[in-house]
Amino acid sequence: MIPDDLSEMFSAAGPLAKALPAYVPREAQLALSLAIERAIDTQDVLVAEAGTGTGKTWAYLVPAFLSGGKTLISTGTRTLQDQLFRRDIPRLREALALPVDVALLKGRSNYVCHYHLDRLAQDDRALKSRDEIPQLRAIQRFVRETESGDRADLPAVPENADIWNRVTSTRENCLGQECPFIKDCFLMKARRHAQEADVVVVNHALFMADLALREEGIADLLPETQLVVFDEAHQLPETATRFLGQSVSLHQILDCAKLAEAAGLAHAREAARWSDLCGALDLAARELRLAGAPIAKLPGGRVTFDHIPDAEGFDRALAVLVKALDVLTDVLGTQEERDPELATAARTARTLRARLVQWSQPARGEPEPADQAAVRWIEHGTQSVRLHRAPLSVARIFSGFRRPGQSWVLTSATLSVKGDFTHFQHQLGLSEAETRSWASPFDYPAQGLLYVPDTLPWPNDPGFTDAFVRALLPLVDACPGGVLVLCTTLRAVDRVADQLLRGMLQSDRTVMRQGEATRGVLLERFRAAGNAVLVGSTSFWEGIDVPGDALTLVAIDKLPFAPPDDPVLEARLNACKADGGNPFMEYQLPQAALLLKQGAGRLIRSEQDWGVLMVGDGRLVDKPYGKLLWQGLPPFARTRDARLAVEFMANPPASQAAEMQGNDGSLAG
Repeated sequence: MIPDDLSEMFSAAGPLAKALPAYVPREAQLALSLAIERAIDTQDVLVAEAGTGTGKTWAYLVPAFLSGGKTLISTGTRTLQDQLFRRDIPRLREALALPVDVALLKGRSNYVCHYHLDRLAQDDRALKSRDEIPQLRAIQRFVRETESGDRADLPAVPENADIWNRVTSTRENCLGQECPFIKDCFLMKARRHAQEADVVVVNHALFMADLALREEGIADLLPETQLVVFDEAHQLPETATRFLGQSVSLHQILDCAKLAEAAGLAHAREAARWSDLCGALDLAARELRLAGAPIAKLPGGRVTFDHIPDAEGFDRALAVLVKALDVLTDVLGTQEERDPELATAARTARTLRARLVQWSQPARGEPEPADQAAVRWIEHGTQSVRLHRAPLSVARIFSGFRRPGQSWVLTSATLSVKGDFTHFQHQLGLSEAETRSWASPFDYPAQGLLYVPDTLPWPNDPGFTDAFVRALLPLVDACPGGVLVLCTTLRAVDRVADQLLRGMLQSDRTVMRQGEATRGVLLERFRAAGNAVLVGSTSFWEGIDVPGDALTLVAIDKLPFAPPDDPVLEARLNACKADGGNPFMEYQLPQAALLLKQGAGRLIRSEQDWGVLMVGDGRLVDKPYGKLLWQGLPPFARTRDARLAVEFMANPPASQAAEMQGNDGSLAG
C-alpha cells in the first residue's frame, strides 16, 4: 500500500528507496516536497530555490501524483520535457504503482502535418537539395509508423533540418476543421490527450505562447489544472518577454505576397489583378528596407523606435506598406472561402497587418499607456529587416494568468541573489508568493575551488582576452578531464578558441567552439571525448549536465552583465531610473548574479564531481559589489594564487581544498 505521508514516502524504507536502487534520502528533498504539498493544500504560490543535487524532480512529482488533482508541469526546454516524460515520470509511476495518465504536449511546429507533408511530396520543385530526398522518405515512413508524430522521435532527420519547416504547420496556414486529414492530425490528438490526462508536460515556450494567445482573446490551448509546476523557473522572465512581444520581418511580408499571388492566380484569377496587388506589397516592403538602410550602419545594426535615422521618411514608407497590406487583405477576405490556400493567405496577411499596426502605435510623439508600456526597435541585417516589440514588464500579464484557486510552484537552482528573491518576484509580479531556499547537499569546499587570478587587466582592457587565455592554459595543462570555457560574447568565443589552439599545439585535446555544430552535437562530442575543451557563449551557461571527469574545469571570462545596447534592457533601465530607482543595483547586478550562478553550476553535478571554477574578471573581488556576487555562489574553497589552483587541478585531495578556505591567497570575506 502506498503511504500518503511524505516523510514515509521519502524515507530509507519507503517505496522510492525500494524501487530505485540509487535512491538516497535527503532532508532538503523532503522539506521541499512538504512545502509543495502545503502550497497545493492552501492553493498558494511557492517560489522554491533548490540547489543542485536536492532532487527537486521527485520533490514536486510525488505530491503532485498524490494530490489527485490535474497537474501541468512546464520545463525550460523540449529536451528536459522529453526527459521528464520518458524517464523520470515512468520511473516514479512504476515505483508508486499509481495509474497516472500522463500527456506530452508541445508546440505545433514539433508535429508533422499530414496536409503539408502531402503537398510537399506532390511538388517536384519543393525540395531544396539532394539531402532532402532521403529526409522526405524518412518522414513519410515515420508518419505511417508513429503514434505521436513528434519530430523528436525521428532522430534520423536532424532537428534543425529545413525540411521540417515545410512539413509542419503554423497557426496561419493550418486548415483546422477544413483539413482533409483532420482525423489523423497528430497535434489534435496530443491536445485531446492533454485535456484528458492527469499530468500534462509542456515547456515554457508553449505555456507563454498560450498566455500570449489568451491576451489576444484566442481560446486556450492548455487544459485547466489545479496545480502548475514551473521547473527551471529562472528562464520564465526572458521567455515571457519573448512570447508576449511580437516581431514582423520583411521576409514574412515578401513571402505573404508570393503566397497570395500564387493562391489568387490558381483559385480566383478573375477576382482581382493579383500580380499588381502583390507587386505593390513587394515594392512597399523593399522601399521600407531602403528607408531603414542607415540603421545597418549603427552598432549591432539596430535602433529603438525613438532614435530611427530620418524617422519621418521611415514612417512614410511604413504607412505605404501598411496601406498595400490593407488593400491585399481586403481583397483576400472576399475570396478566402473559395479555397484553403486563399484562406491561408488571408489569415497570414491579417496577422502581419495587425503586427505592423501594433508596432506603429502609439504614433511618434504620443504617450504610451502606462499599463501597456513597451519598447520598439528595428534590426536591419544583411538578410532582412525585423520590427520588434516587447513589453517593458511581464509582471501584470504573467501573474494575472493564474486561475482562481490554482496552486503554482516555481522551482530552480538559481532564483535568489544571496537568498533574496526580490528581483525574480518583481519580474513576474509574484511579490506575495512564499519563498523558500534549500542548499545543495554537495561538499563544495572539498569538491571545488573558486580561482580568481590577481594578475589580469580589467575586462575593458584590449588585451584582456589574450591575458585570460594565458592564465587559463596552465590549468588546462594540469586538468585531467574536460574544460568548459564560458564567454560573455560570441566574439570572445572565437578569440579564446583560437588562442587556446595556438597555446595547445602539442596537446591531444580537441578544442570545440559554439557554432561548429548544433549545441546537442557539441555536447555529445564533449562528453564522449572526456578531455576536450568546449568554448561557448550564452546558450552554454545553463542546461549542461556533464558529471564525472569529463568536466573538471569551468572557466568564465567576464562577469555576465547584459550588454547595455540591448533595447529591452536599455528601456527597462531607463524606466527604473525614471522611477527613482538604481538600475545597476536593482536590475543589472541581480541579473548578472543569477547567470553567474548558472554558469558556476555546470561544475559540480554529483557527490563525486570535483574541479576548479576560474573567473577571469577581477571585479568579482576588487569591486564593492563583487562580494554580493561571489557570496551567492556555492561555498567553494577560494584562492587568487595561480600556483594553488594548478595544484588543486593536478591533485585535488579534500583536505587541501578545505585548508585553502581563508588561507594565503584566498578571497577576502
